[in-house]
Amino acid sequence: MEARREIKLWSALPTPLHADLTVDDASVERMINASIEGGMNGVFLAGTCGEGPWLPEREKERLIRGAKTVAGDRLKLAAQVTDNSVPRMLDNIDRAAKSGADMAVISSPATFMNATSDRVVALFAAAVKASPLPVAIYDLGGHRPVMIPEERLREIYELPNVVMVKDSSGEVGRRAEAIRARETNRELVLLNGDEFRAVEYLEAGYDGCLFGGAIAVMPLLQRIVSLVADGDWEEARRADAEMRRVLFGLYGGESIECWLTGLRHCLVKQGVFETDASFLGYPLTEECRKFGETYAAENGH
Repeated sequence: MEARREIKLWSALPTPLHADLTVDDASVERMINASIEGGMNGVFLAGTCGEGPWLPEREKERLIRGAKTVAGDRLKLAAQVTDNSVPRMLDNIDRAAKSGADMAVISSPATFMNATSDRVVALFAAAVKASPLPVAIYDLGGHRPVMIPEERLREIYELPNVVMVKDSSGEVGRRAEAIRARETNRELVLLNGDEFRAVEYLEAGYDGCLFGGAIAVMPLLQRIVSLVADGDWEEARRADAEMRRVLFGLYGGESIECWLTGLRHCLVKQGVFETDASFLGYPLTEECRKFGETYAAENGH
């Protein structure tokens, strides 16, 4: 009998905040417990969905420490450490490790001058090689002005300290390079970071999913995983379409008008967050509000 496919599920978590934009410890506890109960293998903290680039360093450390206190060894913690130079990234990794992170996540730097292919690759490679923590590469592809060139992705993915990829590029060529890299780096775990293309990436051979919004749709995500593991691709695609419908409802349609605010409002109504406060200040339209409240009433934690 063919073995049932094992699919890994990670969640890129939003950061629960008080109205003064400090981390809400009680909501962190509920959020981590909900992630464990929802069957997540790990969580990604202080990423884009987690507003890591806007959090003060003391609040990032507080977030990671709080998550570790609740999670213990029950799930893995990955923390965003991206910065504009190797020394800054290594400082971030040191703080994340001391706070309890199991893995460092490196993505495209926000400000990187003279971004030639060689210099971008050298930045990633030097940080990976010097990191005391295992590293995940967060690939946004053409969604960011600075990126590892497609033809050089394997140089980074095949480094021994790279253990995971969060692929949010949506680019078939970059996905193919990641799959090729896994043939050499057998420990490499490939996770799809695009919540609107979950089954597509699983069909291509990725090992699982890691995306924002997962905390709100964990039952749907678990259904997709179960169906894929059983080889029922037709039903998996239907469940995937339903998950897209829900996420677009929470995010404000395909324009993503309410992104983060709609998700946070839903989590408030589910009893996970206390406020929908955020740094980015996306609007909360009446349509998003109603959708989130209806969905939360039917799918509370």
